[in-house]
Amino acid sequence: MDDLRHIDPIWETTAYLMYECNQRDHTVYFLEPHDIYIRDNKVVARMRNISVQSGLSMEEYWKALLRCLDQEELIFETVTDLDALFLRKDPPIIYEVMEFLGPVSDKVFMINSTAGQLNGNSKVYILNFPEIIPETHVSRDPRRLKKLIDNFGGDMVIKPLQGHGGHGVIKVSNRDQENLNSLINYYVRAGKPYPERRPIMVQEYLKKVKKDGDIRILLLNGEILGAMARKSVSGDFRTNVHAGAMAFKHVITREQKEICEIIKPKLIKDGLFFVGIDIIGDKLVEVNCVSPGGIPRINLFNNDKLESKVVDFVEQKIIESKKSEGYKTVQLVG
Repeated sequence: MDDLRHIDPIWETTAYLMYECNQRDHTVYFLEPHDIYIRDNKVVARMRNISVQSGLSMEEYWKALLRCLDQEELIFETVTDLDALFLRKDPPIIYEVMEFLGPVSDKVFMINSTAGQLNGNSKVYILNFPEIIPETHVSRDPRRLKKLIDNFGGDMVIKPLQGHGGHGVIKVSNRDQENLNSLINYYVRAGKPYPERRPIMVQEYLKKVKKDGDIRILLLNGEILGAMARKSVSGDFRTNVHAGAMAFKHVITREQKEICEIIKPKLIKDGLFFVGIDIIGDKLVEVNCVSPGGIPRINLFNNDKLESKVVDFVEQKIIESKKSEGYKTVQLVG
């Protein structure tokens, strides 16, 4: 995870997962991506034991947890000695970390898998499902991008391939040619040689987002865990809560269930057990697999406890993998 001192646990999905593990008296360790290294042919991590007394409120728990972080003592643990590893750093992923963890990905249960995150961390992952996504293009050629926007004849959305929370996502139109050229050149870094330019995604702008917003659905092992609606209240077309949008209670429709069924086999195959997908109208616009969020707000709307279901799933996967050696105390890292 990223530095825990810089997050608000009340609205942070990772905090709820950690809290639930602690409530069950699991041993919980914390580490950041730069804490993973190789020693004597083994993948090792320096980490802190942040297990505290169970039964505390979230506010009390977080204060106790931060006191653990302030202690000087570091534990140097071989990653394969852990039972589960939650990979919850905010996007984009650090490829070096995925490379370090790759050789042990079949020896410790990870949510989500290293290979799955490598495949799924880019917005290009939605191209696995071309029949249910908006018209989408990716290129690093400004002239090609300009031409396709002109030919489309309406509003389109430019997205960096990496990122989260709506950062860098903008709406463009062929009706504003001067700014369009400038924006495209800026995003692809047109001043650099062609191989060094940055490819960007250009996607059909779905007008329904202005009126209805979008839907965030959390999936666990391919099954629907919960959902919420999000809508801008500031005139911004982006519906990300981090961009100032508001979240609302949502009842999943038949069409949205069908989208979930279509993508389920691919997600499971790629080891993407816990993901958040974003839907506008009847179109899938994004798959979030690196650090999907939404649990605190969905819990609030539905009087639910989704983190409990996630930890139930992780425990079951660990028990299944250890049947031959018997059950032992589970160690969970967030």
